[in-house]
Amino acid sequence: MRLGAPVFGEVGTPELWAKAHLDKGYGAAYCPIGGDADDATAKAYADAAGEAGLIIAEVGAWSNPISPDEATRSAAMDNCKRQLDLAERIGARCCVNIAGSVAEQWDGPDNANMTPGTFDLIVASVQEIIDAVSPQRTFYTLECMPYMYPTCADDCESLIRAIDRPQFAVHFDPVNMINSPYRYYGSGAFVTDFVERLGDRIRSCHAKDIIIRPQLTLHLDECGPGEGNLDYPALLTALSKLDADTPLMVEHLQTPEQYDAAIDHIRRMAGKAGVAFV
Repeated sequence: MRLGAPVFGEVGTPELWAKAHLDKGYGAAYCPIGGDADDATAKAYADAAGEAGLIIAEVGAWSNPISPDEATRSAAMDNCKRQLDLAERIGARCCVNIAGSVAEQWDGPDNANMTPGTFDLIVASVQEIIDAVSPQRTFYTLECMPYMYPTCADDCESLIRAIDRPQFAVHFDPVNMINSPYRYYGSGAFVTDFVERLGDRIRSCHAKDIIIRPQLTLHLDECGPGEGNLDYPALLTALSKLDADTPLMVEHLQTPEQYDAAIDHIRRMAGKAGVAFV
């Protein structure tokens, strides 16, 4: 298992970017460039990562490929194909996006998000993206979400069967799937079951935390690792049984100090669980 997070400071060249990760003791990195980067630039970063012993965990393709607005949908599909191509060129473990939403908000809830028709839209969009790029070494993945497919291991398994492409895989964000008190208070069992069922398809993971608030009816808020209730020893134990290059990437914090605190917490929990990072 490899730990990673965004880096700050002097990171304007491939060499400085790689060094910044090594200085923090990270084994994994987010992709630092966009899909418009030329092959020489992608190779320079891939080479710098390789020389530093880093893996590039994921390339983001954040957009809405099932938007009901045709212009938005078309632009999103182009973006996903471009970012998947970048992931292939730079050697990232995956390209990640959410499935999208039929709401006006690209990542928002909608009455129709979790219907058979929307499931079919997701399947068709992913098939088109993968078929357009034909990746050989990277994978296209859908980040799990609380109110759009996939929300659980069952959804992931259904999508894998329906999409029926070897280069479709799983992106594991446990916090995004904790959408009930049962999963909140039973997060250890929930994450363990997910990893045991989908482990060989998991290409990258996000590290966050979640806290329940005492307001009715139910309020669940994302927070930094160590500030919530996620069972990190159970999560780290489960992930430690996967491919040693499986990345766990901290996200959504604002300052270097917040990331340092999050990384410290995860490393303490790893020690408690008796697992180590590459």
